[in-house]
Amino acid sequence: MAKQNTVFKDAFNRCLKLLAETSALPSEPELGATIGVSRTTIRAILTRMEELQLIAWDKRAKVVLRHPKAEDYYPAEETDSLSEIIERSFMRRILAGGAEPGMQINELELARDIGTGTTSVREFLIRFSRFGLIEKRPNSHWILKGFTREFALELTEVREMFELRSAASFAALDADHPAWQELERIEALHHEILADIDSRYRDFSELDERFHLLVHKSSSNRFIVDFYDIIAIVFHYHYQWNKTNARERNARALEEHLAYIAALKTRDVAQIEAACKRHLRSARETLLQSIQ
Repeated sequence: MAKQNTVFKDAFNRCLKLLAETSALPSEPELGATIGVSRTTIRAILTRMEELQLIAWDKRAKVVLRHPKAEDYYPAEETDSLSEIIERSFMRRILAGGAEPGMQINELELARDIGTGTTSVREFLIRFSRFGLIEKRPNSHWILKGFTREFALELTEVREMFELRSAASFAALDADHPAWQELERIEALHHEILADIDSRYRDFSELDERFHLLVHKSSSNRFIVDFYDIIAIVFHYHYQWNKTNARERNARALEEHLAYIAALKTRDVAQIEAACKRHLRSARETLLQSIQ
């Protein structure tokens, strides 16, 4: 079900982009061929468009009533592939707190939470285990492990190289690229958390992962995006072990993110590089403090 829902939302967003570029929509078979989905999914998309008053549809003629707005699109995280959904659920479990060396991860429980089969979950965990941060145990169990200071230093060096490259790529995206809309949503969430920082500072970890993953994906480099798995898990679950000044630390990081986002919007490479380096330097210091 989760996979089918993801397919629909992704196809719906692509139909909206098509609608934004034209004053008329093709026939259902043509639309299905263009988007790459079944006629049943196309009909569900058209029904949703009619509900949003984007089109008038009498089962044959489709009249465009207005162009799509940012709020008509499904959020990017709801259109991810199954592997991305599993990754996000795994990260959420880690980031929720209490993630310490020796913590058990159960394949069946994770699969049940996501609503998918254990095979897909096992494939993700096997892929992730190559980083040495989780270890397989009998009976479908995995154990969360720790890492050394040297490992962390090497990781931060590579992270900076990859993120600077990705941030420059983000600035070069077309103005109508969906990533800019996602960036607007992420920026709004930053302001919401800061406005209620005393009770919501724990929400930062997941938002941080969402923001940096968006930046890395703009590189269109599969190795950089894949590398983000290890960045996310290390830079976040280790923060969970060191809760000292968590509110102040997360508030400062939120402000750094907003400065970073503002720099991205300027498309000025020098400003972006300065904001990116400032934030990564702060993140590096926090990481090293957490493992001392």
